[in-house]
Amino acid sequence: MTRNTSARRRRRAAPSRFERAGRRAAALQRPRVVLALVLVLGLVSVMLLDGYLRAEVLGDHRVRTDAAYDKVPQRILDGGPILTSTNGSMRTQSVPKKTIVLTFDDGPDATYTEKVLKLLADNDVHGTFFLVGSMIARHPGIVKDMVGQGNEVGLHTFTHVDLSYQSDARVKRELTQTQLALAGAAGITTKLVRAPYSSEASAIDNYSWPVYKRLGAMGYTSVFVDTDSDDWKKPGVSKIVQWATPKKNKGASVLFHDAGGNRDQTLKALPKYIKKMKAKGYTFTTVSGAMAKSSARGGSAQNGSAQNGSAQGSGAQAGRTQDAGTRPGGAQRSGQVPGGAAAPQGTPPSSGTNAPGGGAQNVDQAAHSKATGTTLYEGKALIVAVAIAEWTVPTLAVFLAVVGVAVMARFAMMLVLARRHYRQRNKRRFSWGPPVTGPVSVIVPAYNEKECIANTLNSLAQSTHPIEIIVVDDGSTDGTKEIAESLGLPNVRVIRQENAGKPAALNNGVRNASYGIVVMMDGDTVFEPDTVRQLVQPFAASEIGAVAGNAKVGNRNTVIGAWQHIEYVMGFNLDRRMYDLLRCMPTIPGAIGAFRRQAVLEVGGMSEDTLAEDTDITVAMHRAGWRVVYQEHARAWTEAPASLKQLWSQRYRWSYGTMQALWKHRKSLVDKGSSGRFGRVGMPLVVLFQIVTPVFAPLIDLFTVYSMIFVDFKASLLAWLAVLGIQLVCAAYAFRLDGERYRYLWMLPLQQIAYRQMMYLVLIHSSITALTGGRLRWQKLKRTGEVGTPTGVGR
Repeated sequence: MTRNTSARRRRRAAPSRFERAGRRAAALQRPRVVLALVLVLGLVSVMLLDGYLRAEVLGDHRVRTDAAYDKVPQRILDGGPILTSTNGSMRTQSVPKKTIVLTFDDGPDATYTEKVLKLLADNDVHGTFFLVGSMIARHPGIVKDMVGQGNEVGLHTFTHVDLSYQSDARVKRELTQTQLALAGAAGITTKLVRAPYSSEASAIDNYSWPVYKRLGAMGYTSVFVDTDSDDWKKPGVSKIVQWATPKKNKGASVLFHDAGGNRDQTLKALPKYIKKMKAKGYTFTTVSGAMAKSSARGGSAQNGSAQNGSAQGSGAQAGRTQDAGTRPGGAQRSGQVPGGAAAPQGTPPSSGTNAPGGGAQNVDQAAHSKATGTTLYEGKALIVAVAIAEWTVPTLAVFLAVVGVAVMARFAMMLVLARRHYRQRNKRRFSWGPPVTGPVSVIVPAYNEKECIANTLNSLAQSTHPIEIIVVDDGSTDGTKEIAESLGLPNVRVIRQENAGKPAALNNGVRNASYGIVVMMDGDTVFEPDTVRQLVQPFAASEIGAVAGNAKVGNRNTVIGAWQHIEYVMGFNLDRRMYDLLRCMPTIPGAIGAFRRQAVLEVGGMSEDTLAEDTDITVAMHRAGWRVVYQEHARAWTEAPASLKQLWSQRYRWSYGTMQALWKHRKSLVDKGSSGRFGRVGMPLVVLFQIVTPVFAPLIDLFTVYSMIFVDFKASLLAWLAVLGIQLVCAAYAFRLDGERYRYLWMLPLQQIAYRQMMYLVLIHSSITALTGGRLRWQKLKRTGEVGTPTGVGR
């Protein structure tokens, strides 16, 4: 028997119903937090990708000029525009006589590239397009059409950087990413590359020469120009045609641009140039076509090497079909380059493989190879990611601009209406009607409030208005009831009930109230002596069913307390002034509010349907036809959460409960009268400025940080400071209206950086909870009891 008794004692007590609910709620929140973090990380990734595509992230805009070239072999400087490598030997190749290789840089472009392609097709000419990877990813359809039309493509890096400034790793990354974009867009890779800011082979310098040797070792063919049309200068159509024409019937690699600016002159010059050169007996081909033509002539057009006539780079391989060194499907064996060398990352497959559609490779596209395996799928994934970024970021930018304008408009509206409210209510002759002097009932719901209940009741005992005090002890386990009874205060009744939550406690108090007006407050709140008298005066007007008081933070001498103090004065009280004049007050604060007992019973009392019973009852009042007003002179001092964890819990419950209440009363949108006024004025304002705008506000901060780091630090900082200045003006005016000292405003910049971000995350968390159908339990905050009588509160 003794052993059984001991065993039972050692057994852990079964968890209560509230403990089980708490555990379930905590388990439900974890995946939602993870989801919120995933969404934030996803957005950051999309922004960084978009910035990388626009060369804002990791962009390098340096361009090298006037560098020495004494380390570059003279045979290279005097050679042709096609530079290849065989077994470590760099050699150049010229374009055959009376042959034109039309090359285009910087595309594809959504406006001009398709027009260029049409001109080429109309004149039965193929060109070689050196494409920027970021532009390929944005316009994959154009590239697919380009290749399908028979044109050849080459790489022009991913972000159009000067490769002579870049590390080997950056060079490989630029080429690999461009190959992936090309694979995703057209299903191919290429051996051709043209370094940005390059021109003739004679312009190779000591810094770029090692880069070209590295590209050759990786299996790439570097392509330069013989003749530059300089169309980017927009000199006029005749000048473009003249400058693009080679001298003395020489063959040439000719440079035009299909992107990078206004190319209207290029479009006009191209057909004239093609007709002129054809009339002179020239033929048009691609880089690979020129190399094949040169090879067919026995290498007579090759130069720059002691091995003239031997097979060179892609020129020796042009026109070949699949050989033993390639995989089925046309891709080269992994780890090989022409000549059998090991292939480092970023190495192109060998030319001469099968075309994307199968069959022998077209000579004009001999540099192309079919993309297969991971290269193909990674390329398609890149195209999809870029499409998402291209759609998401501009859309968000426009949306956030609208949000920013709306926020500024709200600030302006708050200032105008708050001033009007202040001047109206503080006129000497303003009156609600005959003074309200009859006694009222004050209901104090309390659950484990031993630290605060004495201060709360003692402050009520000093009231200048006749009151009865009803303390509803909601199943406290810390002696709250005993403390309240031991004070021996007159007109205090303590009602004990089983723990059922705050709404049930308030309803119990309303049922037991002796008078027609009931004041509701929190068990941690302290009233000033004149608070109740000021709070009930609006009930002189018969249409008023409820009054919101002015809640103030008592424990404001900590950083967290000061942040909440600014929020209460600026956010809550300015808002209430505005909503009062618009007659659509959304919330009567739980810390201080007064109601007609008849109105509360009429709407069914405090509802347990939502976690924001104060918002719920306020909206219900509007829908029942009652007017709700704000009484700024009725002040209550409340103990705000003292830790970030408690603050998160409180605001999470508030924001989620507000969403529940708005959804519950959504039919007010189509109601008539007072209910319809709230539904069509108050509800949109609350949804827009307390849910939608705050949810997206972090994106504005994120864009600001992004702009500071990657775009224009000075302009972005000035814009942020301008917005902060507007908020500071609003806060200062709110403090002035409330008679508060300005010393707390020095905390505003830090509040915007740290505190506001936390509030945004809370709201995002609440939104995800609402969208996923989660439910929350009532959360009791830990109190310290440090808020005493108003005279003890440091202002």
